[in-house]
Amino acid sequence: MAESLKHVGRIKYNGRKCLVAYRTIPNEANSCLVVMTEQLTPEYHDAIINLVEGNAAQTANEFAEALARSRFPDGSVMLASLHNKGLLTKMPTADIEMVPNTQASIILSELNQLIAEQKGVSVQDLALLNDTTTIASVKEPKEPTPEIMDVPEVVTVDEQPLSDEDLAKRYRSDADRLSKEAANLRRMAEELVPTKKKVTVKE
Repeated sequence: MAESLKHVGRIKYNGRKCLVAYRTIPNEANSCLVVMTEQLTPEYHDAIINLVEGNAAQTANEFAEALARSRFPDGSVMLASLHNKGLLTKMPTADIEMVPNTQASIILSELNQLIAEQKGVSVQDLALLNDTTTIASVKEPKEPTPEIMDVPEVVTVDEQPLSDEDLAKRYRSDADRLSKEAANLRRMAEELVPTKKKVTVKE
Protein backbone atom coordinates (compact mmCIF):
# COMPACT_ATOMS: atom_id res chain seq x y z
CA MET A 1 0.00 0.00 0.00
CA ALA A 2 1.17 3.51 -0.74
CA GLU A 3 2.30 5.67 2.18
CA SER A 4 -0.39 8.23 1.34
CA LEU A 5 -3.66 7.54 -0.49
CA LYS A 6 -6.07 9.93 -2.17
CA HIS A 7 -9.87 9.52 -1.98
CA VAL A 8 -9.85 7.75 1.43
CA GLY A 9 -11.98 9.23 4.17
CA ARG A 10 -14.23 8.62 7.16
CA ILE A 11 -17.39 10.13 8.63
CA LYS A 12 -16.28 12.74 11.14
CA TYR A 13 -18.92 12.04 13.80
CA ASN A 14 -18.83 8.21 13.85
CA GLY A 15 -15.53 7.18 12.24
CA ARG A 16 -17.11 4.96 9.56
CA LYS A 17 -14.77 4.49 6.62
CA CYS A 18 -15.65 5.70 3.14
CA LEU A 19 -14.17 6.37 -0.28
CA VAL A 20 -14.95 9.76 -1.83
CA ALA A 21 -16.16 9.30 -5.40
CA TYR A 22 -16.77 13.02 -6.01
CA ARG A 23 -15.36 15.67 -3.65
CA THR A 24 -18.14 18.07 -4.66
CA ILE A 25 -21.08 18.01 -7.07
CA PRO A 26 -22.55 20.63 -9.44
CA ASN A 27 -24.86 23.20 -7.84
CA GLU A 28 -24.12 21.74 -4.39
CA ALA A 29 -20.62 22.87 -3.51
CA ASN A 30 -20.98 21.69 0.08
CA SER A 31 -21.98 18.11 -0.84
CA CYS A 32 -20.01 15.10 -2.03
CA LEU A 33 -20.69 11.52 -3.13
CA VAL A 34 -19.13 8.74 -1.07
CA VAL A 35 -19.04 4.94 -0.98
CA MET A 36 -19.42 3.43 2.51
CA THR A 37 -17.01 0.49 2.35
CA GLU A 38 -18.72 -1.44 5.15
CA GLN A 39 -21.86 -1.69 3.00
CA LEU A 40 -20.03 -3.58 0.25
CA THR A 41 -19.94 -7.34 -0.20
CA PRO A 42 -16.50 -8.89 0.42
CA GLU A 43 -16.01 -9.33 -3.35
CA TYR A 44 -16.88 -5.70 -4.11
CA HIS A 45 -14.93 -4.45 -1.09
CA ASP A 46 -11.70 -6.16 -2.10
CA ALA A 47 -12.03 -5.00 -5.72
CA ILE A 48 -12.65 -1.35 -4.85
CA ILE A 49 -9.84 -1.28 -2.27
CA ASN A 50 -7.43 -2.71 -4.84
CA LEU A 51 -8.58 -0.02 -7.25
CA VAL A 52 -8.15 2.92 -4.87
CA GLU A 53 -4.65 1.71 -3.96
CA GLY A 54 -3.64 1.45 -7.62
CA ASN A 55 -2.08 3.98 -9.96
CA ALA A 56 -5.29 4.58 -11.95
CA ALA A 57 -7.10 5.93 -8.89
CA GLN A 58 -4.14 7.75 -7.37
CA THR A 59 -3.49 9.71 -10.58
CA ALA A 60 -7.20 10.53 -11.08
CA ASN A 61 -8.56 13.89 -9.98
CA GLU A 62 -11.76 12.25 -8.75
CA PHE A 63 -12.08 8.58 -7.69
CA ALA A 64 -15.21 8.32 -9.85
CA GLU A 65 -13.02 8.66 -12.95
CA ALA A 66 -11.25 5.40 -12.07
CA LEU A 67 -14.54 3.75 -11.04
CA ALA A 68 -16.05 4.55 -14.44
CA ARG A 69 -13.16 2.78 -16.20
CA SER A 70 -13.01 -0.31 -13.99
CA ARG A 71 -15.13 -3.42 -13.47
CA PHE A 72 -16.04 -5.58 -10.52
CA PRO A 73 -15.27 -9.34 -10.71
CA ASP A 74 -18.83 -9.96 -11.95
CA GLY A 75 -18.05 -7.84 -15.04
CA SER A 76 -20.17 -4.82 -14.06
CA VAL A 77 -18.81 -1.28 -14.41
CA MET A 78 -17.96 -0.13 -10.90
CA LEU A 79 -19.45 3.37 -10.97
CA ALA A 80 -22.69 2.24 -12.63
CA SER A 81 -23.04 -0.77 -10.35
CA LEU A 82 -22.54 1.30 -7.20
CA HIS A 83 -25.22 3.72 -8.35
CA ASN A 84 -27.68 1.00 -9.37
CA LYS A 85 -27.29 -0.72 -6.01
CA GLY A 86 -27.79 2.53 -4.07
CA LEU A 87 -24.22 2.54 -2.76
CA LEU A 88 -23.40 6.15 -3.68
CA THR A 89 -24.37 8.39 -0.77
CA LYS A 90 -24.54 12.18 -0.76
CA MET A 91 -22.92 13.69 2.33
CA PRO A 92 -22.02 17.22 3.50
CA THR A 93 -18.34 17.87 2.80
CA ALA A 94 -18.00 19.26 6.34
CA ASP A 95 -18.87 15.79 7.70
CA ILE A 96 -16.13 13.97 5.76
CA GLU A 97 -12.61 13.74 7.09
CA MET A 98 -9.99 12.81 4.50
CA VAL A 99 -7.32 10.47 5.92
CA PRO A 100 -4.52 9.92 3.37
CA ASN A 101 -2.48 8.16 6.07
CA THR A 102 -2.50 7.44 9.79
CA GLN A 103 -0.68 10.66 10.64
CA ALA A 104 -2.68 13.19 8.62
CA SER A 105 -6.30 14.25 8.22
CA ILE A 106 -8.25 17.19 6.82
CA ILE A 107 -11.94 18.02 6.57
CA LEU A 108 -13.12 17.67 2.96
CA SER A 109 -14.70 21.14 2.90
CA GLU A 110 -11.30 22.61 3.86
CA LEU A 111 -9.52 20.46 1.26
CA ASN A 112 -11.93 21.64 -1.44
CA GLN A 113 -11.23 25.24 -0.46
CA LEU A 114 -7.46 24.67 -0.74
CA ILE A 115 -7.82 22.98 -4.13
CA ALA A 116 -10.06 25.80 -5.38
CA GLU A 117 -7.53 28.41 -4.28
CA GLN A 118 -4.72 26.53 -6.04
CA LYS A 119 -6.76 26.39 -9.25
CA GLY A 120 -7.82 30.02 -8.92
CA VAL A 121 -11.53 29.20 -8.91
CA SER A 122 -14.35 29.07 -6.38
CA VAL A 123 -15.44 25.85 -4.65
CA GLN A 124 -18.70 26.12 -6.61
CA ASP A 125 -16.67 25.91 -9.82
CA LEU A 126 -14.70 22.80 -8.79
CA ALA A 127 -17.38 20.32 -9.81
CA LEU A 128 -17.84 22.08 -13.13
CA LEU A 129 -14.17 21.38 -13.94
CA ASN A 130 -14.93 17.66 -13.82
CA ASP A 131 -16.86 15.62 -16.37
CA THR A 132 -20.32 16.72 -15.29
CA THR A 133 -22.04 14.36 -17.74
CA THR A 134 -21.50 11.60 -15.18
CA ILE A 135 -22.94 13.50 -12.22
CA ALA A 136 -26.48 14.46 -11.31
CA SER A 137 -28.31 15.33 -8.12
CA VAL A 138 -28.81 12.43 -5.73
CA LYS A 139 -31.56 12.22 -3.14
CA GLU A 140 -30.68 12.60 0.51
CA PRO A 141 -30.01 9.23 2.20
CA LYS A 142 -32.40 10.09 5.06
CA GLU A 143 -35.45 8.85 3.16
CA PRO A 144 -34.57 5.57 1.41
CA THR A 145 -36.98 4.50 -1.28
CA PRO A 146 -37.69 0.90 -2.32
CA GLU A 147 -37.52 1.67 -6.01
CA ILE A 148 -34.25 2.57 -7.70
CA MET A 149 -36.24 4.49 -10.31
CA ASP A 150 -36.88 7.16 -7.67
CA VAL A 151 -33.15 8.03 -7.69
CA PRO A 152 -32.00 10.29 -10.56
CA GLU A 153 -29.29 8.95 -12.81
CA VAL A 154 -25.76 9.54 -11.56
CA VAL A 155 -23.87 7.94 -14.43
CA THR A 156 -24.41 7.43 -18.12
CA VAL A 157 -22.26 4.31 -18.39
CA ASP A 158 -23.85 1.46 -20.34
CA GLU A 159 -23.41 -1.45 -17.95
CA GLN A 160 -23.28 -4.88 -19.61
CA PRO A 161 -21.77 -7.75 -17.61
CA LEU A 162 -19.67 -10.15 -19.67
CA SER A 163 -21.30 -13.50 -20.46
CA ASP A 164 -19.46 -16.83 -20.19
CA GLU A 165 -19.28 -16.90 -23.97
CA ASP A 166 -17.68 -13.43 -24.09
CA LEU A 167 -15.17 -14.42 -21.42
CA ALA A 168 -14.31 -17.61 -23.28
CA LYS A 169 -13.72 -15.64 -26.48
CA ARG A 170 -11.49 -13.21 -24.61
CA TYR A 171 -9.49 -16.05 -23.04
CA ARG A 172 -9.00 -17.74 -26.43
CA SER A 173 -7.96 -14.46 -28.00
CA ASP A 174 -5.45 -13.85 -25.20
CA ALA A 175 -4.13 -17.40 -25.55
CA ASP A 176 -3.64 -16.98 -29.32
CA ARG A 177 -1.86 -13.66 -28.82
CA LEU A 178 0.42 -15.07 -26.12
CA SER A 179 1.17 -18.11 -28.27
CA LYS A 180 2.26 -15.86 -31.14
CA GLU A 181 4.38 -13.76 -28.80
CA ALA A 182 6.04 -16.89 -27.41
CA ALA A 183 6.81 -18.19 -30.90
CA ASN A 184 8.26 -14.82 -31.88
CA LEU A 185 10.44 -14.74 -28.75
CA ARG A 186 11.74 -18.24 -29.49
CA ARG A 187 12.60 -17.20 -33.05
CA MET A 188 14.48 -14.13 -31.80
CA ALA A 189 16.34 -16.27 -29.26
CA GLU A 190 17.36 -18.73 -31.98
CA GLU A 191 18.68 -15.86 -34.10
CA LEU A 192 20.79 -14.62 -31.21
CA VAL A 193 22.07 -17.98 -29.98
CA PRO A 194 21.08 -21.06 -31.97
CA THR A 195 20.21 -24.09 -29.91
CA LYS A 196 23.12 -26.54 -29.81
CA LYS A 197 22.13 -30.05 -30.76
CA LYS A 198 23.55 -32.87 -28.65
CA VAL A 199 25.86 -35.10 -30.60
CA THR A 200 26.37 -38.68 -29.44
CA VAL A 201 29.65 -40.27 -30.43
CA LYS A 202 29.72 -44.00 -30.88
CA GLU A 203 32.79 -45.76 -29.62
